[in-house]
Amino acid sequence: MEKVLITGANKGIGFATAKLLLQKGYYVYIGSRNTENGKIAVEKLKAAGLIHVENIQLDVTDSHSVEAARKEIGNKTEVLDVLINNAGINGGRNPYTALQSKPEEFFAAFDVNVIGISRVTNAFIDLLKKSNEPRIVNLSTSVGSITLQSDPNWPAYPYAKYAVYAVSKAALNMYTVHLAYELRDTNFKINAVCPGLTATDFTFGNGGDVDTAAARIVKYATIGQDGPTGKFFSEETNPDTVEIPW
Repeated sequence: MEKVLITGANKGIGFATAKLLLQKGYYVYIGSRNTENGKIAVEKLKAAGLIHVENIQLDVTDSHSVEAARKEIGNKTEVLDVLINNAGINGGRNPYTALQSKPEEFFAAFDVNVIGISRVTNAFIDLLKKSNEPRIVNLSTSVGSITLQSDPNWPAYPYAKYAVYAVSKAALNMYTVHLAYELRDTNFKINAVCPGLTATDFTFGNGGDVDTAAARIVKYATIGQDGPTGKFFSEETNPDTVEIPW
């Protein structure tokens, strides 16, 4: 049974992604900053008959928490097949333009959306390398595309200027490119995926269906060896070719 770790998976898109992967026969580790929230999420999944799941306390901004999670999972399995870096924050205010944003807001967003992902990836890379077909999916957003953000013809150009969130996700995209390049001669498939605007707490209830977003993530978490790596995908933004510019 292939094993998956999903950060920030006690609710929202992460939870829906966990549910879908469980239905596909994966064993899922629910990474949750708050232990009780993680336990509640696991109870909900098990009540639905999805039993191959357990909670792992994991705060991506805390090195000690990440190290403890690595040790705990390492005691349970020698191999991790998929890492989905789902945990993220949106910057906390709306709007948060370049001139309105505060330094501490940038620091907080980078700590979760960039440094946290690097921290978790580095901690679990040894387990991932033991998989025959390791996969890493970094949750990004079309708002993090510099090409789209600077294009007056992009439909979201007039209003999608969320400086803190966009800047941190643009940095995550660059991290994804470098990670995929570093592991280009291996069986790793590493991609940035925009799940689309989805109605969760993260978006204050605005957007589309959470199951649709989860399916977009699962698609790249389960791609075969002939699949892409080092790419940026947004089905919502570009439904024809799915790939979007950085």
